[in-house]
Amino acid sequence: MSKSVTTIDPIHPGEILSEEFLAPHGLSATAFAKRLGVPANRITRIIAGNSSVTADTALLLAAAFDVTPEFWLNLQTAYDLETARQNTDIMAKAKTINVIAA
Repeated sequence: MSKSVTTIDPIHPGEILSEEFLAPHGLSATAFAKRLGVPANRITRIIAGNSSVTADTALLLAAAFDVTPEFWLNLQTAYDLETARQNTDIMAKAKTINVIAA
């Protein structure tokens, strides 16, 4: 009997930003970027999953939504790790590395 494993795509922090934070406040990416004082493409690229949440952006998002910067950075780290785990080349290489040999 074989086990069937269902994988889901990792959720990018931009999707969380869009669906859980901007949409409930009726904010577009452009309007939100203007409120933050950053270029609109900075926010639209994050929402599209084309850019990562950086430390400086995490600070701004945290202040805007009364959460911690760590919240945003943890979402980004979780996304990055899961994306790497789904990369078979990276996982194959990781299994062959043994720095501390017996």
